[in-house]
Amino acid sequence: MKYFFILGAVFTGMLFSGTATAQTNAADNLIMLEYNNPGLTVDLGVGLWAWPLPMDFDGDGDMDLLVSCPDKPHNGIYFFENLTGGAAPLFAPARRLADALANVQVSFINGQPRILVPGSEVVQFRESYGVVRDMLFPVDEITKDIKGSPRFNQWKMVDYDNDGDADIVVGIDDWSEYGWDNAFNSKGKWVNGPLHGYVYLIENVDGSYVNRGRISAGGKEIDMYGAPTPNIADFDGDGDLDLICGEFLDKLTWFENIGTREKPVYAKGRVLSNPSGVIKMDLEMIIPVAVDFDGDGHVDLVVGDEDGRVALIRNTGKVKKGMPVFDSPAYFKQVADHLKFGALVTPVSVDWDDDGDEDIIAGNTAGYIGFIENLGVFDGKPRWAAPVLLKANDKTIRIQAGYNGSIQGPVEAKWGYTTLSVADWDGDGLKDIIINSIWGKVQWFKNTGEKGRPQLGAIREMKVDWQGLPAPKPKWTWWNPGKGQLATQWRTTPYAYDWNGDGLMDLVMLDHEGYLAYFERFADAKGNLLLRPGQRIFYGISSATYDAQHRVLVNEPGLLRLNAKENGSSGRRKLTITDWNKDGRPDLIVNSLNATILINQGEKEGKVYFEDTGAVNNKVLAGHTTSPTMVNWGTGNQLQGLLIGAEDGYFYFLPRN
Repeated sequence: MKYFFILGAVFTGMLFSGTATAQTNAADNLIMLEYNNPGLTVDLGVGLWAWPLPMDFDGDGDMDLLVSCPDKPHNGIYFFENLTGGAAPLFAPARRLADALANVQVSFINGQPRILVPGSEVVQFRESYGVVRDMLFPVDEITKDIKGSPRFNQWKMVDYDNDGDADIVVGIDDWSEYGWDNAFNSKGKWVNGPLHGYVYLIENVDGSYVNRGRISAGGKEIDMYGAPTPNIADFDGDGDLDLICGEFLDKLTWFENIGTREKPVYAKGRVLSNPSGVIKMDLEMIIPVAVDFDGDGHVDLVVGDEDGRVALIRNTGKVKKGMPVFDSPAYFKQVADHLKFGALVTPVSVDWDDDGDEDIIAGNTAGYIGFIENLGVFDGKPRWAAPVLLKANDKTIRIQAGYNGSIQGPVEAKWGYTTLSVADWDGDGLKDIIINSIWGKVQWFKNTGEKGRPQLGAIREMKVDWQGLPAPKPKWTWWNPGKGQLATQWRTTPYAYDWNGDGLMDLVMLDHEGYLAYFERFADAKGNLLLRPGQRIFYGISSATYDAQHRVLVNEPGLLRLNAKENGSSGRRKLTITDWNKDGRPDLIVNSLNATILINQGEKEGKVYFEDTGAVNNKVLAGHTTSPTMVNWGTGNQLQGLLIGAEDGYFYFLPRN
């Protein structure tokens, strides 16, 4: 009897002759894809979630940027050197300095950066990067007011009352009323409570710190929509210190000090805006930092975004209707280094522009779909252009949850989690794009252009012949799919593939209960192309019911259920189909800690059996999910293989050999 291991679980038994291809476990076999494009500049970025620490780190007189990235696999503190100076500088590629610091914040006291983490100050930062700390105040004296564990716990220093010493302000969130998951009623209304974000003052009294409680504005406790990230500075130039807070979503709120420098009193908050409208970041979970970045005497905001980018919101020095006027966010630029497209990137390798080489079409957390053009092979490696956001009907594609599109609630309003495949869906000879997203709606964009000049039309719904029955849906989905609509688990790849070889593109993906299903394509009596209801024809040789990270949940032979969990833990399965071991049968590659190969061991009585051979590598690329695709960029093993879109938005390549 053959034994093999899947992420720590032992599987036994074989139903078919033959053995699965052995996988490599060498972490250094995964190559982080480079732009390989000298002279190219792109958006500055780290992995998922940017906590910026702007400062003159190298002492050359201009403002550099350090960014702490707390997520996998890009965890670390990264140094971006300012190469050009000015309000729109060009930064060098990132240099990793140390492990990330959680909830790290920078404040400026007498012009010098002070680095704080919850309860402590990091001292000798340039030498220790957080190892050496001075305790300031017990964290639990603040968190005791919060039910459950806060996600944001942000500490900053400021001479709050102008007495010459450094006080502390703390921003902290409270999720106890919001909960997290599955709280929409049948009309799409969130029935749990709101998300809270409070700001505390810890006063320095003769060298000892005293908790003065929550800060108020307009006669009420400040209560942001989570992640308050407080910044206290003289933003309007009138000599006293005002307050600007962030939130879990994308906006910033201005609290004017209508008291004095010594005794601050804050007016009711107003959302920052300028002549272009409300100032918003592109994504959410924003992290603003107050600093005079361009040295013009006005305190700006440097703001980190969820996808690892960082923007400058420049203070113009003007005041209108009692509010300082800031420019709209301008994302910093860096010399191109490693290829990146947002976070939780979902690539497909395909010759999109029909020029003879494979490009990348990809989705990401923000809900965009990007085209990354392959410019050809240089120095033995592909050269890539900067990502271009695709449009449909001349409007940039962006799928977003909005108020009620995410099972995890309205805090996820700006996420889209686009995942896709590319195929000639309607048989007209042009490549179309089939998508799923945070909504769990399977839709597609028709290519209305011509060969070599793709152009996308408006989004369309899938057409399924449900044989007179209501369209099924996950039991936790509050909205009902329309006639012929395909509603399945969220954030799962809709893989277009001619499974039965009849010349029509079928669909292989998770159904509404998490089973891998085959949606066969057929033409009705009028010639309309439809999908049949999903058939559960895929089986695991030794069982396999998985969670979203491809960890085994149930170990018994039977149907291949790639995710058995519910609500927000459902779905999240990315896959591609390829003949991995070159035996003439289509195999599966699914997301895991990197990517896992399921070898097709043959078909018996209409059932297709797969053997799970484990992850291709031991390098962890996922905190949530990864997304695999096969690539062929030219002749030779170093240009063919497996490409994995990772949590951090970067691409990791496993050569064919």
